[in-house]
Amino acid sequence: MFQFAFPLAFLLVPLSGLVYWLAPRASSTGAALQVPFYRQVRSLQSESVVSGRLLRLTLLIICWLLLIIASARPQWLGDHTELPVSGRDLMLAVDVSGSMKALDMFHRGSPEDRLTAVKRVAGKFIEGRTGDRIGLVLFGTRAYLQAPLSLDRKTVNQLLQESAIGIAGEKTAIGDAIGLAMKRLQDRQGEDKILVLLTDGTNTAGVVEPLQAAQLAGLGGLRIHTIGVGRDGQGLQGAVGSSFFRQRSDLDEATLKQVANATGGRYFRATDTESLDEIYALIDQLEPVEEGTSHLRPVTELFHWPLSFAFLISFLWVLVLVIPGYLPALVRWSPAGGRTGELRES
Repeated sequence: MFQFAFPLAFLLVPLSGLVYWLAPRASSTGAALQVPFYRQVRSLQSESVVSGRLLRLTLLIICWLLLIIASARPQWLGDHTELPVSGRDLMLAVDVSGSMKALDMFHRGSPEDRLTAVKRVAGKFIEGRTGDRIGLVLFGTRAYLQAPLSLDRKTVNQLLQESAIGIAGEKTAIGDAIGLAMKRLQDRQGEDKILVLLTDGTNTAGVVEPLQAAQLAGLGGLRIHTIGVGRDGQGLQGAVGSSFFRQRSDLDEATLKQVANATGGRYFRATDTESLDEIYALIDQLEPVEEGTSHLRPVTELFHWPLSFAFLISFLWVLVLVIPGYLPALVRWSPAGGRTGELRES
């Protein structure tokens, strides 16, 4: 379907005629330049300017109409497209501190670090949240907003996949991550505001205590689901270069449970890739994607076409009708014979 966004712009069409008839005529009196090639100028004028007056007027009218059409913003409307929209705002807060490099997560029998396992499972979780506005917070010693709330799940997932261990520092600021997510969600309209926080440690950095931040988040209507990553027992298996070592787990499950309970959320524990996958599937059940649609018609702007033609005609007008009319006289001009005064025959 074709339409004009501003059809009232066509009311300007007669404006050029009004200016032509009502504007005062230019005066021919006054001093001018007396040149020795007056006859040549008159002959060229009669041949190129006077004879082409109708053509120039026609081109000017065409340019004016093209500018009016461009100002009216012609558009092409595509077919109606239904987009699923749930209205839920969901933030992911992912721990990228130094402890996430521990190799205690297994995928198909092969060990991998915790962040790699999180990327794989959380990536599928993001892709499945059709219609949700999703944002991403990465935290270590400090918390950073990696992606604001957006319906562009592909970009959010890509930013998650590009994250690296240690980019936000080696320590863990859980409270700051909750505070940052709450700040991004507090001004959002609606009741469905969710934070899924994933960490493998305890709060060792930041200026806000996790429980204090969770209590404030609960008052603001933010529901927090927390996920603890890593194995219990005698320790975690990490690696430096090609040698392995045993690393003690510092996961503060008590605090993560309190954070979840204070906001009406739930706490989960992931000890391998399969359990992490099951946790995200359970969160999908707790926070189901609502069935709703929003209608959208893609709009293609076409104003650049008449604007380009108007520019092209103006350029050709100057190139073909104006310059050739005066160029021969300028070439034949002799500086020795010119004097100032009125433009008349010398």
